[in-house]
Amino acid sequence: MAQPQQRPIANRPISFLNRNGLFLLLLALLVFLGVYLPLSESPLFMFQNRTSSSSSPSFVVSDWRDYSLAQAAKFVAKNGTVIVCAVSYPFLPFLNNWLISISRQKHHEKVLVIAEDYALLYKVNEKWPGHAVLIPPALDPKAAHHFGSQGFYNLTSRRPQHLLDILELGYNVMYNDVDMVWLQDPFKYLQGGHDVYFMDDMTTIKPLNYSHGLPPSRNGVTYVCSCMIFLRCTSGAKLLLKKWVEEIRAQPWSNTEAKKPHDQPAFNRALHKTTHQVDVYLLPQSAFPSGGLYFKNKKWVNETNGKHVIVHNNYIVGYNQKLKRFQDFGLWLVDDFSHESPLEKLE
Repeated sequence: MAQPQQRPIANRPISFLNRNGLFLLLLALLVFLGVYLPLSESPLFMFQNRTSSSSSPSFVVSDWRDYSLAQAAKFVAKNGTVIVCAVSYPFLPFLNNWLISISRQKHHEKVLVIAEDYALLYKVNEKWPGHAVLIPPALDPKAAHHFGSQGFYNLTSRRPQHLLDILELGYNVMYNDVDMVWLQDPFKYLQGGHDVYFMDDMTTIKPLNYSHGLPPSRNGVTYVCSCMIFLRCTSGAKLLLKKWVEEIRAQPWSNTEAKKPHDQPAFNRALHKTTHQVDVYLLPQSAFPSGGLYFKNKKWVNETNGKHVIVHNNYIVGYNQKLKRFQDFGLWLVDDFSHESPLEKLE
């Protein structure tokens, strides 16, 4: 029986299914080339950028507006430690100056900026994706934040709860005010198994062999600074922070008070009330001087030259006054070294 004659393959009609399959394949390829690749090359895609060695979190760039503290801490933590500041947009130049000094010590990748308003949140994550988080409610960026103002109280009174939340996530945490400058690596001073490390805020010069326990009180009050604190993830550190939160709540803001409340007296009260339950360590004064000592005692500065680690620009009130003092002492790094800031590297 004769076999039916077959058409050459080249002359066979393409089936409807094959045409559709080819069309869908081409469409998928165009979508991939036109959408995915441009996004993947963006420094903001998946929070990847040249300045971060962290593994990328499993969320896309638009999510940082709802970035949780847990996601943020996981992204920046190195060796179980997070370096934290809490700052509002008007102090962006001071944040930048602080970051330059930390970058010089190779610890900037651990930094998490707790933005107190959306303007700062957007700016930091635009320049340095993944390194800022906002914990609601956002504060009014136009409110005064000078020492003694209600805006200052609103900002600083949230601090211990932020730190406690990070400890509860399982990380050690270092807190700094942004009117500080790192001159050396402070972590070599954070050895041992103590719960909490802090610096004295006094200007009185201590002997080199002074005790590193809780300082003796003056009129029943110590003057430990809440501007620089390192807390290990221990039950003792958590207890201190919980007591600090309680002490702040016990002294709410009142515009009629002659002496406006802020977080530092509450911190000192919490230290005293937990003194037998928390292992504390007072850092060396020569390495962690107060602004009242470093900027006002030239003789002491010369005698301790080479030992200074973190300098705090306190004992002075006012944005412009702090800025000028940093400039006068060669500690304003923004003008000449902005290229060293992680906030500038993506420009």
